[in-house]
Amino acid sequence: MSEPIQRWIVGVGAANVDIHGRSRNAIVMRDSNPGYLATSVGGVTRNILENLARQGVRATLLSAVGDDLFGNMIVCDSEKAGVDLSRVLRVPGAVSSSYVAILDERGDMLLGMSDMRIIENLSGAYLEGNSALLREAGAIVCDACLPCPVLERLLEIAGQDTPVLIDPVSTAYARRMKPLAGRFHAIKPNELELSILSGLPANSEAEIERACEALLNRGTKSVAVSRGDKGCYYADAAGNRMFRALQPIRNMVNATGAGDAFMAGFAHGLVDGLPVEEWLDYALASGITAILSLTTINPAMSDALVRENMKRYRI
Repeated sequence: MSEPIQRWIVGVGAANVDIHGRSRNAIVMRDSNPGYLATSVGGVTRNILENLARQGVRATLLSAVGDDLFGNMIVCDSEKAGVDLSRVLRVPGAVSSSYVAILDERGDMLLGMSDMRIIENLSGAYLEGNSALLREAGAIVCDACLPCPVLERLLEIAGQDTPVLIDPVSTAYARRMKPLAGRFHAIKPNELELSILSGLPANSEAEIERACEALLNRGTKSVAVSRGDKGCYYADAAGNRMFRALQPIRNMVNATGAGDAFMAGFAHGLVDGLPVEEWLDYALASGITAILSLTTINPAMSDALVRENMKRYRI
């Protein structure tokens, strides 16, 4: 029996290798710091898809990798986690994307640096070659690291029938994608990214509500604002408006994967048609599951564990 179409999610965007270093003590700048180092496969869209695959959702990645050691690692590790990489573009002689994150002694990110030049190989022609896959998906997830012409073509191919969800990734990428914001089905910004996308301040709950209204008025169907240990704010074109949170985590290990896992849970809840409160709790619990692991993706991530954390941390 074939898998239900609504369980099929396609990701278009970055795939790279992450190198994380967490300091054992308070960081001393411009000096060598003793710490804990870990290497894992990453990339915002790829991370979202791995979380989805581990949660039991069929996930296919459209991205580009080089024919180097990191490229082989991305393909091998992603396929082991259950992500379909059969359509990923292999670029001979290119350097695969990589990302370095330095975390302080609490697990919060102090500095990040990325080399994502290979993503420029993704083109409208590549998307056209995968148009049937994209149009038939239950949802498409992407990140704003993609060049704007590629995002525009992706939206055109998806049309009105396939919802496209985007993570702005950073304030710099949020500025770049701002003109397209009203064309996405859903956007998952943090408060800084929300301010840039809406052109309004987003420092208080009232300001967050007004900024989300501005995006909805531009055509965005739904906005889920990630707010760290404060949970999230959600607003959509159907009239739903709510702040939602689970209990804050006291034993956080690594915060860098929380946003990607939240987006995975959000996309999962969308294609499964969960009621809004359960949908947001599932997304929040996915983020909680992520931050309990040193690596960006928690190897124990699963639908069962997320639902267990929903119950454990519900307020």
